Amino acid sequence: MHIEVKKFKELTVHELYGLLQLRSEVFVVEQDCVYQDLDGKDKKAIHVIGKKNNVIVAYTRIFSPGDYFKEASIGRVVVKKSERQYGYGKVIMRASIKAVEEQLNTTKIRLSAQTYLLKFYNSLGFTTEGEGYLEDGIPHISMIKK
Repeated sequence: MHIEVKKFKELTVHELYGLLQLRSEVFVVEQDCVYQDLDGKDKKAIHVIGKKNNVIVAYTRIFSPGDYFKEASIGRVVVKKSERQYGYGKVIMRASIKAVEEQLNTTKIRLSAQTYLLKFYNSLGFTTEGEGYLEDGIPHISMIKK
């Protein structure tokens, strides 16, 4: 998998379509969750894109401190279902953490994790903060990497 890190204005129309298609495929269809994915925040985000054979198979978006949370943040973490057995989730997250550190000059990162992925995020250095909550009807918990 090849990783690219881009600001919104650097995305091609095909990349934007591909990342929105992947997010919809997983978050709306696979997880059976009706929610407003196009939240107006993509324009502020830095997009971390994982491509295989020029097809987007993994993705995250990152935000500067204050744009989403007080800390820098990583969100919309997604890997195409057919590609999950290859460890691309960790690859895209490591690339996202590196992008936060290099482009935003901070190591403190917050995310809102689906609770079934706690062990995954723990393995990347994130720890839970506070109580769990429902976000769009799915159990989540706040996590931080310091």
